[in-house]
Amino acid sequence: MRTAYPSEEEVTTAGPLQPDVSYGLFARERIVAERGFNRWLIPPCALAIHLCIGMAYGFSVFWLPLSQALGIAAPLACPEEMSLLGRLFTTQCDWKIADLGWMYTLFFVLLGSSAALFGGWLEKAGPRKAGVIAALCWCGGLVVSALGIKLHQLWLLWLGSGVIGGIGLGLGYISPVSTLIKWFPDRRGMATGMAIMGFGGGAMIGSPLAALLMAHFRTSASVGVLETFLVMAGIYFVFMMVGAFGYRVPPSGWQPAGWQSPAGTKRMITNGHVHLSEAHKTPQFWLIWAVLCLNVSAGIGVIGMASPMLQEIFGGNLIHRPDLGFAALDPVQRGAIAGIAAGFAALLSLFNIGGRFFWSTLSDKIGRKTAYLVFFLLGIILYAAAPTFAHMGSRTLFVGALCIIVSMYGGGFALAPAYLADMFGTQFVGAIHGRLLTAWSTAGIIGPVVVNYIREINKAAGVPDDRLYDVTLYVLAGFLVLGLLCNALIKPVAEHRFMDVGTGPGAHETSVAGDLSHGIGRGGLTPTAALAWMLVILPLLWGVAKTLESAIRLFQ
Repeated sequence: MRTAYPSEEEVTTAGPLQPDVSYGLFARERIVAERGFNRWLIPPCALAIHLCIGMAYGFSVFWLPLSQALGIAAPLACPEEMSLLGRLFTTQCDWKIADLGWMYTLFFVLLGSSAALFGGWLEKAGPRKAGVIAALCWCGGLVVSALGIKLHQLWLLWLGSGVIGGIGLGLGYISPVSTLIKWFPDRRGMATGMAIMGFGGGAMIGSPLAALLMAHFRTSASVGVLETFLVMAGIYFVFMMVGAFGYRVPPSGWQPAGWQSPAGTKRMITNGHVHLSEAHKTPQFWLIWAVLCLNVSAGIGVIGMASPMLQEIFGGNLIHRPDLGFAALDPVQRGAIAGIAAGFAALLSLFNIGGRFFWSTLSDKIGRKTAYLVFFLLGIILYAAAPTFAHMGSRTLFVGALCIIVSMYGGGFALAPAYLADMFGTQFVGAIHGRLLTAWSTAGIIGPVVVNYIREINKAAGVPDDRLYDVTLYVLAGFLVLGLLCNALIKPVAEHRFMDVGTGPGAHETSVAGDLSHGIGRGGLTPTAALAWMLVILPLLWGVAKTLESAIRLFQ
């Protein structure tokens, strides 16, 4: 059934739209937008949260300092016979980087699982409460990790940043999705792209900031990570709380002035709403799940091996010594190309972020299904051509191909919430998106395992360094062929899956009539909106500048 809106007379007698202060400070009903609210204040709130939790991508900046937290100048090695359980509790020797890396794994396992578990609750509780809890978990996790450094207990780092912080990641990641889609039904892709771009950009800001803070706090008795965790926890908490308290939800039935829903067009956009309990029973959910999983598996495999891939394929070419393969380089030369490869990784991060906004915005014009069609067709061509570019010795073509591939990896994340809203409606899209993120967790295992496993087989078989990744790239192209087929099978959701009127979260909130906007959502770039945008854009621009400093070395 389709939503029925109240008459103009019913709205007029209902009185002015304003928050109901009888509800608690964090209640969803408390944050229903008033007349005159500017919807362009919502994306900066989402960015404020995503730019903070996005530091999860940049946590590797802490591994080396933490691996010598006791030795300071060099790691104080544990006995070889010490078990993992012993290393979790020891205070006598330094942690291994491999053991610290489990925090990174926990981040994304907990992100996907907590998003899936708490997505339904978020739709009822609203984005403010979810944002506040995300801030408490993410920043509280950093504080617990700081305590772990103080007591030299690895299990506290796993619990703090890994588990507690991972839950904060999941809640923070999905907290703005449903709200943004409801505020921007006319620009769903662009709105979610702006927020999810922030998650990709968080490491661009956080990594150089962490490096500066560790350098400032480093002494003969400390590597500076403990103090850095506490400072960053404080900064992040302020930004995330401002973002959470800035959230507002539109009244039920609201839409932008003069906008007409494109439901029923060839872009498969519905006006109905599928309940959370029904969405995962549809073939459309699992086809979109497969589309996201395959796209991410291919992209994350490249990102995870970007630095060694460039070094092993091009070897001495990177330092103008084409006569030298990777194996023939001396330690000084390997150090030089490692720095250049770091610039390549930085460049990929820029395309990852830019792709989230570019492709999601373009999808508002061409449709989500068509955008994924472009991803897969173009991706198949580029993955298949990349080995040829490498054999030609063309660093520019190889790097360009991978940059475009990674832009589509990021774009796939940004398109997913809008694709779900098109197919299942907006009332439960945040919760449905939370469940879809299990595809990310799955891809995070598949992609790196495939890339690493094939590389090791080739290495053992004596394949030359500059051809180690040929088969890998062809296999990843095969992933995209499967994704192309899954995307082609997606059709509109069957009519019987949609809910009856008035059964979703927010259905009891005051509805509006007339042009269905009633003066809400207008305003554009007002002084208040400009200030809100400046507070998130300036740190992001600083991060971009720092990243470009590193990336420019690739072409020197």
